[in-house]
Amino acid sequence: MSANRFTEQILRRTKIIATLGPATDDPDTVEQLIRSGTDVFRLNFSHGEADDQRTRVKLVRDAATRAGKHIGILGDLQGPKIRIRRFKDGPVMLAEGQEFTLDTELDGDSGDGTQVGVAYEHLVRDVKAGDLLLLDDGHLSMRVESVKGSRIKCTVEVGGELSNRKGINLHGGGLSAPALTEKDKEDIKLAAELEIDYMAVSFVSNAEDIEYARKLLRDAGGYGHLVAKIERSEAITNLESIIDVSDAVMVARGDLGVEVGYAALTSLQKRIIKTTRVRHKVVITATQMMESMIHNQVPTRAEVSDVANAVMDGTDAVMLSAETAVGEHPVKAVATMAEVCVGAEKHHLISGRTSKRLNERFQVIDEAIAMSVMYTAAHMDINAIVALTESGSTALWMSRMRSDIPIYAFTRHKVTRRRVTLYRGVYPVHFDVTHGDSERLHQDMFDKLLGLHQIDEGDLLVFTQGDLKGIAGGTNAMKILRVTSDH
Repeated sequence: MSANRFTEQILRRTKIIATLGPATDDPDTVEQLIRSGTDVFRLNFSHGEADDQRTRVKLVRDAATRAGKHIGILGDLQGPKIRIRRFKDGPVMLAEGQEFTLDTELDGDSGDGTQVGVAYEHLVRDVKAGDLLLLDDGHLSMRVESVKGSRIKCTVEVGGELSNRKGINLHGGGLSAPALTEKDKEDIKLAAELEIDYMAVSFVSNAEDIEYARKLLRDAGGYGHLVAKIERSEAITNLESIIDVSDAVMVARGDLGVEVGYAALTSLQKRIIKTTRVRHKVVITATQMMESMIHNQVPTRAEVSDVANAVMDGTDAVMLSAETAVGEHPVKAVATMAEVCVGAEKHHLISGRTSKRLNERFQVIDEAIAMSVMYTAAHMDINAIVALTESGSTALWMSRMRSDIPIYAFTRHKVTRRRVTLYRGVYPVHFDVTHGDSERLHQDMFDKLLGLHQIDEGDLLVFTQGDLKGIAGGTNAMKILRVTSDH
Protein backbone atom coordinates (compact mmCIF):
# COMPACT_ATOMS: atom_id res chain seq x y z
CA MET A 1 0.00 0.00 0.00
CA SER A 2 1.63 3.26 -1.10
CA ALA A 3 2.28 5.59 1.81
CA ASN A 4 1.09 8.76 0.08
CA ARG A 5 -1.86 7.33 -1.82
CA PHE A 6 -4.72 8.91 0.06
CA THR A 7 -5.77 12.51 -0.16
CA GLU A 8 -6.07 14.58 3.02
CA GLN A 9 -9.82 14.00 3.09
CA ILE A 10 -9.43 10.22 3.08
CA LEU A 11 -6.65 10.27 5.65
CA ARG A 12 -8.88 12.31 7.92
CA ARG A 13 -11.41 10.04 9.61
CA THR A 14 -13.02 12.69 11.83
CA LYS A 15 -15.68 14.64 9.96
CA ILE A 16 -16.03 18.44 9.89
CA ILE A 17 -19.31 20.38 10.12
CA ALA A 18 -19.24 24.01 8.97
CA THR A 19 -22.07 26.43 9.75
CA LEU A 20 -23.50 28.50 6.91
CA GLY A 21 -24.10 32.22 7.30
CA PRO A 22 -23.41 35.63 5.79
CA ALA A 23 -19.71 34.82 5.40
CA THR A 24 -20.51 31.81 3.21
CA ASP A 25 -23.30 33.21 1.03
CA ASP A 26 -21.21 32.89 -2.09
CA PRO A 27 -20.89 29.90 -4.45
CA ASP A 28 -17.09 30.08 -4.65
CA THR A 29 -16.74 30.22 -0.85
CA VAL A 30 -18.98 27.18 -0.35
CA GLU A 31 -17.02 25.23 -2.96
CA GLN A 32 -13.74 26.22 -1.30
CA LEU A 33 -15.13 25.08 2.06
CA ILE A 34 -15.93 21.68 0.53
CA ARG A 35 -12.50 21.36 -1.06
CA SER A 36 -10.87 22.41 2.24
CA GLY A 37 -12.53 19.53 4.10
CA THR A 38 -16.15 20.26 5.00
CA ASP A 39 -18.21 17.05 5.12
CA VAL A 40 -21.51 18.43 6.42
CA PHE A 41 -22.97 21.95 6.37
CA ARG A 42 -25.12 23.26 9.22
CA LEU A 43 -28.14 25.49 8.73
CA ASN A 44 -28.77 27.49 11.90
CA PHE A 45 -32.53 28.05 12.02
CA SER A 46 -32.01 30.65 14.77
CA HIS A 47 -30.96 33.10 12.07
CA GLY A 48 -32.43 33.95 8.68
CA GLU A 49 -35.77 33.47 6.99
CA ALA A 50 -37.04 30.38 5.15
CA ASP A 51 -35.92 31.72 1.78
CA ASP A 52 -32.41 32.27 3.16
CA GLN A 53 -32.26 28.59 4.10
CA ARG A 54 -33.57 27.54 0.69
CA THR A 55 -30.87 29.60 -1.01
CA ARG A 56 -28.13 28.12 1.18
CA VAL A 57 -29.22 24.54 0.56
CA LYS A 58 -29.11 25.17 -3.18
CA LEU A 59 -25.63 26.72 -2.82
CA VAL A 60 -24.39 23.58 -1.04
CA ARG A 61 -25.96 21.09 -3.43
CA ASP A 62 -24.65 22.97 -6.50
CA ALA A 63 -21.15 23.37 -5.01
CA ALA A 64 -21.04 19.68 -4.06
CA THR A 65 -21.84 18.73 -7.65
CA ARG A 66 -19.08 21.00 -8.97
CA ALA A 67 -16.60 19.60 -6.46
CA GLY A 68 -17.63 15.99 -7.14
CA LYS A 69 -18.29 15.37 -3.42
CA HIS A 70 -21.12 13.91 -1.37
CA ILE A 71 -22.05 16.49 1.27
CA GLY A 72 -24.60 16.25 4.09
CA ILE A 73 -26.76 19.05 5.49
CA LEU A 74 -27.75 19.42 9.15
CA GLY A 75 -30.64 21.70 10.13
CA ASP A 76 -30.33 23.02 13.69
CA LEU A 77 -33.61 24.06 15.34
CA GLN A 78 -33.55 27.19 17.49
CA GLY A 79 -35.35 25.67 20.46
CA PRO A 80 -36.70 27.52 23.49
CA LYS A 81 -33.74 29.75 24.26
CA ILE A 82 -34.93 31.91 27.17
CA ARG A 83 -33.82 35.48 26.60
CA ILE A 84 -34.16 38.92 28.10
CA ARG A 85 -35.86 41.57 25.98
CA ARG A 86 -34.35 44.91 24.93
CA PHE A 87 -32.94 48.06 26.58
CA LYS A 88 -34.38 51.43 25.56
CA ASP A 89 -30.98 53.21 25.55
CA GLY A 90 -28.61 50.42 24.56
CA PRO A 91 -26.47 48.07 26.69
CA VAL A 92 -26.23 48.63 30.46
CA MET A 93 -23.39 48.04 32.90
CA LEU A 94 -24.27 45.97 35.96
CA ALA A 95 -22.11 46.17 39.06
CA GLU A 96 -21.50 43.47 41.64
CA GLY A 97 -23.93 43.81 44.55
CA GLN A 98 -26.51 45.96 42.79
CA GLU A 99 -30.19 45.08 42.61
CA PHE A 100 -31.65 44.13 39.23
CA THR A 101 -35.11 42.90 38.30
CA LEU A 102 -36.28 40.55 35.57
CA ASP A 103 -39.93 41.16 34.66
CA THR A 104 -41.93 38.82 32.43
CA GLU A 105 -44.60 41.51 31.82
CA LEU A 106 -42.35 44.51 31.20
CA ASP A 107 -42.67 46.14 27.78
CA GLY A 108 -40.18 44.61 25.38
CA ASP A 109 -38.19 47.82 24.73
CA SER A 110 -38.25 49.33 28.26
CA GLY A 111 -35.14 47.82 29.86
CA ASP A 112 -32.77 50.09 31.79
CA GLY A 113 -30.06 49.84 34.44
CA THR A 114 -32.50 48.50 37.05
CA GLN A 115 -34.75 46.08 35.14
CA VAL A 116 -35.41 44.33 31.85
CA GLY A 117 -38.20 42.27 30.34
CA VAL A 118 -38.00 38.48 29.87
CA ALA A 119 -39.41 36.69 26.81
CA TYR A 120 -40.65 33.67 28.79
CA GLU A 121 -43.69 34.13 31.00
CA HIS A 122 -43.19 30.90 32.98
CA LEU A 123 -39.77 31.88 34.33
CA VAL A 124 -41.48 33.13 37.50
CA ARG A 125 -42.73 29.63 38.31
CA ASP A 126 -39.41 27.95 37.51
CA VAL A 127 -37.20 29.94 39.90
CA LYS A 128 -37.21 30.68 43.63
CA ALA A 129 -35.23 32.67 46.15
CA GLY A 130 -31.63 31.45 46.34
CA ASP A 131 -31.41 30.27 42.71
CA LEU A 132 -28.50 31.45 40.58
CA LEU A 133 -29.35 32.83 37.13
CA LEU A 134 -26.63 32.99 34.48
CA LEU A 135 -26.92 35.49 31.63
CA ASP A 136 -25.06 35.86 28.33
CA ASP A 137 -23.58 32.34 28.41
CA GLY A 138 -22.48 32.80 32.02
CA HIS A 139 -20.61 36.07 31.59
CA LEU A 140 -22.95 37.62 34.15
CA SER A 141 -24.75 36.04 37.11
CA MET A 142 -27.34 37.13 39.64
CA ARG A 143 -28.89 35.55 42.74
CA VAL A 144 -32.68 35.47 43.03
CA GLU A 145 -33.86 37.31 46.16
CA SER A 146 -37.63 37.06 45.70
CA VAL A 147 -40.34 36.26 43.17
CA LYS A 148 -43.52 38.35 43.26
CA GLY A 149 -46.06 38.33 40.47
CA SER A 150 -44.20 38.92 37.21
CA ARG A 151 -41.07 40.31 38.90
CA ILE A 152 -37.94 38.39 39.86
CA LYS A 153 -35.76 40.55 42.12
CA CYS A 154 -32.06 39.67 42.04
CA THR A 155 -28.67 40.73 43.33
CA VAL A 156 -25.85 40.86 40.77
CA GLU A 157 -22.96 38.53 41.75
CA VAL A 158 -20.86 38.83 38.58
CA GLY A 159 -21.37 42.09 36.72
CA GLY A 160 -20.52 43.42 33.31
CA GLU A 161 -22.19 44.71 30.18
CA LEU A 162 -25.63 43.33 29.41
CA SER A 163 -27.14 43.91 25.98
CA ASN A 164 -30.35 43.04 24.15
CA ARG A 165 -31.67 39.50 23.75
CA LYS A 166 -29.05 37.71 25.83
CA GLY A 167 -29.88 34.22 27.06
CA ILE A 168 -30.78 33.15 30.59
CA ASN A 169 -29.84 29.82 32.18
CA LEU A 170 -30.67 28.44 35.60
CA HIS A 171 -27.59 26.97 37.26
CA GLY A 172 -28.23 23.27 37.77
CA GLY A 173 -31.09 23.25 35.25
CA GLY A 174 -34.81 23.01 35.86
CA LEU A 175 -36.34 25.47 33.41
CA SER A 176 -39.61 24.06 32.09
CA ALA A 177 -39.64 25.39 28.52
CA PRO A 178 -40.61 22.64 26.05
CA ALA A 179 -37.97 21.52 23.56
CA LEU A 180 -40.03 22.53 20.50
CA THR A 181 -41.51 25.98 19.97
CA GLU A 182 -44.08 26.99 17.34
CA LYS A 183 -41.20 28.36 15.25
CA ASP A 184 -39.43 25.00 15.51
CA LYS A 185 -42.52 23.21 14.23
CA GLU A 186 -42.58 25.45 11.16
CA ASP A 187 -38.84 24.89 10.66
CA ILE A 188 -39.38 21.13 10.83
CA LYS A 189 -41.72 21.46 7.84
CA LEU A 190 -39.02 23.47 6.08
CA ALA A 191 -36.42 20.80 6.90
CA ALA A 192 -38.67 18.20 5.28
CA GLU A 193 -39.19 20.38 2.21
CA LEU A 194 -35.42 20.88 1.82
CA GLU A 195 -34.66 17.16 2.29
CA ILE A 196 -32.34 17.87 5.20
CA ASP A 197 -30.15 14.86 6.06
CA TYR A 198 -29.95 15.55 9.82
CA MET A 199 -32.12 17.65 12.10
CA ALA A 200 -30.77 18.79 15.47
CA VAL A 201 -33.23 19.31 18.34
CA SER A 202 -32.12 21.97 20.82
CA PHE A 203 -32.51 21.84 24.62
CA VAL A 204 -33.61 18.21 24.75
CA SER A 205 -34.66 17.06 28.22
CA ASN A 206 -35.81 13.49 27.63
CA ALA A 207 -36.41 10.81 25.03
CA GLU A 208 -39.96 12.01 24.43
CA ASP A 209 -38.63 15.29 23.00
CA ILE A 210 -36.79 13.39 20.25
CA GLU A 211 -39.67 11.03 19.55
CA TYR A 212 -42.06 13.99 19.16
CA ALA A 213 -39.66 15.80 16.81
CA ARG A 214 -39.21 12.65 14.73
CA LYS A 215 -42.99 12.24 14.39
CA LEU A 216 -43.39 15.84 13.25
CA LEU A 217 -40.60 15.44 10.70
CA ARG A 218 -41.99 12.16 9.34
CA ASP A 219 -45.53 13.58 9.20
CA ALA A 220 -44.12 16.44 7.12
CA GLY A 221 -42.51 13.95 4.72
CA GLY A 222 -38.93 14.34 5.98
CA TYR A 223 -36.49 11.43 6.18
CA GLY A 224 -33.63 13.13 8.05
CA HIS A 225 -31.97 11.55 11.06
CA LEU A 226 -32.45 13.14 14.47
CA VAL A 227 -29.62 14.73 16.47
CA ALA A 228 -30.16 15.35 20.20
CA LYS A 229 -28.32 18.41 21.46
CA ILE A 230 -27.13 17.80 25.00
CA GLU A 231 -27.22 21.23 26.64
CA ARG A 232 -29.53 20.85 29.63
CA SER A 233 -28.79 19.30 33.03
CA GLU A 234 -31.91 17.16 32.59
CA ALA A 235 -30.40 15.67 29.43
CA ILE A 236 -27.44 14.38 31.43
CA THR A 237 -29.82 12.66 33.85
CA ASN A 238 -31.64 11.02 30.91
CA LEU A 239 -28.58 10.58 28.69
CA GLU A 240 -28.84 6.86 27.88
CA SER A 241 -32.54 6.94 27.02
CA ILE A 242 -32.04 10.04 24.84
CA ILE A 243 -29.18 8.36 22.96
CA ASP A 244 -31.25 5.24 22.39
CA VAL A 245 -34.03 7.09 20.53
CA SER A 246 -31.68 9.44 18.64
CA ASP A 247 -29.55 8.82 15.56
CA ALA A 248 -26.80 11.16 16.74
CA VAL A 249 -25.90 13.29 19.74
CA MET A 250 -24.28 16.72 19.86
CA VAL A 251 -22.19 17.82 22.84
CA ALA A 252 -23.46 21.44 22.81
CA ARG A 253 -20.91 22.84 25.20
CA GLY A 254 -22.17 26.44 25.40
CA ASP A 255 -25.41 26.13 27.34
CA LEU A 256 -24.34 22.81 28.88
CA GLY A 257 -21.25 24.45 30.38
CA VAL A 258 -23.36 27.24 31.79
CA GLU A 259 -25.87 24.88 33.40
CA VAL A 260 -23.48 22.32 34.90
CA GLY A 261 -20.45 24.58 35.46
CA TYR A 262 -17.31 24.67 33.37
CA ALA A 263 -15.30 22.58 35.83
CA ALA A 264 -17.58 19.60 35.10
CA LEU A 265 -17.77 20.13 31.34
CA THR A 266 -14.63 18.28 30.20
CA SER A 267 -15.43 15.06 32.03
CA LEU A 268 -19.04 15.24 30.83
CA GLN A 269 -17.89 15.66 27.24
CA LYS A 270 -15.76 12.53 27.51
CA ARG A 271 -18.63 10.62 29.11
CA ILE A 272 -21.11 11.67 26.40
CA ILE A 273 -18.72 10.71 23.59
CA LYS A 274 -17.96 7.32 25.12
CA THR A 275 -21.57 6.52 26.01
CA THR A 276 -22.84 7.48 22.56
CA ARG A 277 -20.29 5.33 20.74
CA VAL A 278 -20.84 2.37 23.05
CA ARG A 279 -24.55 2.61 22.23
CA HIS A 280 -23.66 2.58 18.49
CA LYS A 281 -24.74 6.12 17.65
CA VAL A 282 -22.96 9.11 16.10
CA VAL A 283 -21.52 11.92 18.26
CA ILE A 284 -20.66 15.53 17.37
CA THR A 285 -18.54 17.89 19.49
CA ALA A 286 -19.46 21.56 19.10
CA THR A 287 -19.16 25.15 20.36
CA GLN A 288 -16.16 27.49 20.41
CA MET A 289 -13.76 24.90 19.03
CA MET A 290 -11.76 27.53 17.12
CA GLU A 291 -13.49 30.70 18.30
CA SER A 292 -10.44 32.92 17.89
CA MET A 293 -10.43 32.21 14.15
CA ILE A 294 -13.53 34.38 13.76
CA HIS A 295 -10.97 37.18 13.45
CA ASN A 296 -7.55 35.49 13.44
CA GLN A 297 -5.92 33.30 10.79
CA VAL A 298 -4.41 30.92 13.34
CA PRO A 299 -6.04 29.19 16.33
CA THR A 300 -4.80 29.39 19.90
CA ARG A 301 -2.81 26.48 21.30
CA ALA A 302 -5.70 25.77 23.68
CA GLU A 303 -8.12 25.47 20.74
CA VAL A 304 -5.78 23.06 18.96
CA SER A 305 -5.65 20.92 22.10
CA ASP A 306 -9.43 21.10 22.47
CA VAL A 307 -10.07 19.80 18.95
CA ALA A 308 -7.34 17.17 19.22
CA ASN A 309 -8.68 15.82 22.51
CA ALA A 310 -12.18 15.46 21.08
CA VAL A 311 -10.70 13.56 18.13
CA MET A 312 -8.68 11.27 20.39
CA ASP A 313 -11.76 10.64 22.54
CA GLY A 314 -13.46 9.25 19.42
CA THR A 315 -15.91 11.97 18.35
CA ASP A 316 -17.35 11.36 14.88
CA ALA A 317 -17.38 15.04 13.98
CA VAL A 318 -16.20 18.44 15.15
CA MET A 319 -18.22 21.55 14.38
CA LEU A 320 -17.47 25.15 13.49
CA SER A 321 -20.15 27.75 14.22
CA ALA A 322 -19.43 31.48 14.06
CA GLU A 323 -15.96 30.68 12.71
CA THR A 324 -17.50 29.96 9.30
CA ALA A 325 -20.93 31.59 9.55
CA VAL A 326 -19.70 35.12 10.23
CA GLY A 327 -15.93 34.74 10.50
CA GLU A 328 -13.37 36.61 8.47
CA HIS A 329 -11.52 33.44 7.41
CA PRO A 330 -14.08 30.61 6.99
CA VAL A 331 -12.05 28.56 4.49
CA LYS A 332 -8.90 28.88 6.58
CA ALA A 333 -10.82 27.77 9.68
CA VAL A 334 -11.97 24.55 7.97
CA ALA A 335 -8.52 23.82 6.53
CA THR A 336 -6.92 24.39 9.94
CA MET A 337 -9.42 22.14 11.71
CA ALA A 338 -8.80 19.42 9.12
CA GLU A 339 -5.06 19.68 9.72
CA VAL A 340 -5.52 19.42 13.50
CA CYS A 341 -7.78 16.37 13.10
CA VAL A 342 -5.23 14.59 10.90
CA GLY A 343 -2.45 15.39 13.38
CA ALA A 344 -4.45 14.04 16.31
CA GLU A 345 -5.34 10.87 14.41
CA LYS A 346 -1.70 10.23 13.48
CA HIS A 347 -0.73 10.31 17.13
CA HIS A 348 -3.61 8.09 18.17
CA LEU A 349 -3.32 5.24 15.70
CA ILE A 350 -5.20 2.02 16.34
CA SER A 351 -3.04 -1.01 15.71
CA GLY A 352 -2.65 -4.62 16.75
CA ARG A 353 -5.26 -7.24 17.46
CA THR A 354 -8.49 -6.56 19.25
CA SER A 355 -10.70 -8.39 21.73
CA LYS A 356 -13.41 -5.70 21.69
CA ARG A 357 -16.94 -7.08 22.29
CA LEU A 358 -15.81 -10.74 22.26
CA ASN A 359 -18.03 -11.46 25.26
CA GLU A 360 -21.12 -9.69 23.86
CA ARG A 361 -24.10 -11.13 22.02
CA PHE A 362 -25.15 -9.38 18.82
CA GLN A 363 -28.79 -8.49 18.33
CA VAL A 364 -29.01 -8.33 14.52
CA ILE A 365 -27.26 -10.07 11.63
CA ASP A 366 -25.73 -6.96 10.03
CA GLU A 367 -24.22 -6.00 13.39
CA ALA A 368 -22.61 -9.44 13.67
CA ILE A 369 -21.25 -9.18 10.12
CA ALA A 370 -19.90 -5.70 10.76
CA MET A 371 -18.08 -6.76 13.90
CA SER A 372 -16.69 -9.85 12.13
CA VAL A 373 -15.31 -7.57 9.41
CA MET A 374 -13.57 -5.30 11.88
CA TYR A 375 -12.14 -8.22 13.82
CA THR A 376 -10.84 -9.81 10.60
CA ALA A 377 -9.39 -6.52 9.37
CA ALA A 378 -7.53 -6.03 12.64
CA HIS A 379 -5.97 -9.50 12.37
CA MET A 380 -4.99 -9.39 8.68
CA ASP A 381 -3.21 -7.00 6.34
CA ILE A 382 -6.44 -5.49 5.00
CA ASN A 383 -6.16 -2.26 2.99
CA ALA A 384 -9.84 -1.27 2.74
CA ILE A 385 -13.35 -2.28 3.76
CA VAL A 386 -16.25 -2.05 1.31
CA ALA A 387 -19.87 -2.22 2.48
CA LEU A 388 -22.49 -2.60 -0.24
CA THR A 389 -25.31 -0.88 1.63
CA GLU A 390 -28.84 0.43 1.26
CA SER A 391 -29.29 2.40 4.48
CA GLY A 392 -25.69 2.76 5.66
CA SER A 393 -26.33 0.79 8.85
CA THR A 394 -23.55 -1.76 8.26
CA ALA A 395 -21.01 1.02 7.72
CA LEU A 396 -22.20 2.67 10.94
CA TRP A 397 -21.75 -0.54 12.92
CA MET A 398 -18.21 -0.85 11.55
CA SER A 399 -17.31 2.73 12.36
CA ARG A 400 -18.15 2.21 16.05
CA MET A 401 -15.02 0.05 16.36
CA ARG A 402 -11.92 2.25 16.28
CA SER A 403 -9.77 1.44 13.26
CA ASP A 404 -7.36 3.07 10.82
CA ILE A 405 -8.76 1.10 7.86
CA PRO A 406 -11.00 3.19 5.56
CA ILE A 407 -14.61 2.02 5.23
CA TYR A 408 -16.26 2.71 1.86
CA ALA A 409 -20.06 2.79 1.80
CA PHE A 410 -21.01 1.72 -1.74
CA THR A 411 -24.62 2.70 -2.34
CA ARG A 412 -26.98 3.74 -5.12
CA HIS A 413 -28.99 6.02 -2.81
CA LYS A 414 -28.05 9.70 -2.58
CA VAL A 415 -29.78 9.91 0.82
CA THR A 416 -27.47 7.22 2.19
CA ARG A 417 -24.39 8.77 0.58
CA ARG A 418 -25.13 12.08 2.28
CA ARG A 419 -26.01 10.42 5.59
CA VAL A 420 -22.72 8.54 6.00
CA THR A 421 -20.71 11.75 5.57
CA LEU A 422 -21.13 12.13 9.34
CA TYR A 423 -19.79 8.67 10.26
CA ARG A 424 -16.20 8.62 11.44
CA GLY A 425 -13.91 6.81 8.99
CA VAL A 426 -16.70 6.12 6.46
CA TYR A 427 -16.58 7.47 2.89
CA PRO A 428 -19.53 7.37 0.46
CA VAL A 429 -19.15 5.99 -3.07
CA HIS A 430 -21.86 6.09 -5.74
CA PHE A 431 -22.32 2.49 -6.87
CA ASP A 432 -25.36 0.91 -8.51
CA VAL A 433 -25.66 -2.86 -8.72
CA THR A 434 -27.41 -3.67 -11.99
CA HIS A 435 -26.61 -7.35 -12.33
CA GLY A 436 -26.31 -10.52 -10.22
CA ASP A 437 -22.94 -11.69 -11.52
CA SER A 438 -20.71 -11.74 -8.41
CA GLU A 439 -17.45 -11.85 -10.41
CA ARG A 440 -18.53 -8.82 -12.44
CA LEU A 441 -19.68 -7.10 -9.25
CA HIS A 442 -16.29 -7.55 -7.63
CA GLN A 443 -14.45 -6.25 -10.68
CA ASP A 444 -16.75 -3.23 -10.95
CA MET A 445 -16.02 -2.51 -7.30
CA PHE A 446 -12.25 -2.83 -7.84
CA ASP A 447 -12.42 -0.58 -10.89
CA LYS A 448 -14.33 2.06 -8.95
CA LEU A 449 -11.74 2.22 -6.17
CA LEU A 450 -8.80 1.96 -8.55
CA GLY A 451 -10.26 4.83 -10.55
CA LEU A 452 -10.53 6.88 -7.38
CA HIS A 453 -6.90 5.98 -6.51
CA GLN A 454 -7.97 4.45 -3.20
CA ILE A 455 -6.42 0.98 -3.63
CA ASP A 456 -3.65 -0.71 -5.61
CA GLU A 457 -3.75 -3.93 -7.59
CA GLY A 458 -2.92 -6.82 -5.25
CA ASP A 459 -4.37 -5.17 -2.14
CA LEU A 460 -6.65 -7.13 0.16
CA LEU A 461 -10.07 -5.80 1.03
CA VAL A 462 -13.06 -7.04 2.99
CA PHE A 463 -16.43 -6.83 1.25
CA THR A 464 -19.93 -7.14 2.74
CA GLN A 465 -23.31 -7.43 1.04
CA GLY A 466 -26.77 -8.92 1.43
CA ASP A 467 -28.32 -11.72 -0.61
CA LEU A 468 -31.47 -9.67 -1.10
CA LYS A 469 -30.48 -6.45 -2.83
CA GLY A 470 -32.64 -3.42 -2.09
CA ILE A 471 -33.45 -4.52 1.47
CA ALA A 472 -32.19 -2.17 4.21
CA GLY A 473 -30.49 -3.97 7.09
CA GLY A 474 -30.08 -7.14 5.03
CA THR A 475 -26.27 -7.50 5.08
CA ASN A 476 -25.49 -11.15 5.78
CA ALA A 477 -22.25 -12.01 3.94
CA MET A 478 -18.56 -11.13 4.18
CA LYS A 479 -15.77 -11.92 1.71
CA ILE A 480 -12.03 -11.29 1.63
CA LEU A 481 -10.96 -10.31 -1.88
CA ARG A 482 -7.66 -9.54 -3.61
CA VAL A 483 -7.82 -6.59 -5.96
CA THR A 484 -7.28 -7.25 -9.65
CA SER A 485 -7.22 -4.86 -12.57
CA ASP A 486 -9.49 -5.19 -15.59
CA HIS A 487 -6.81 -3.69 -17.85
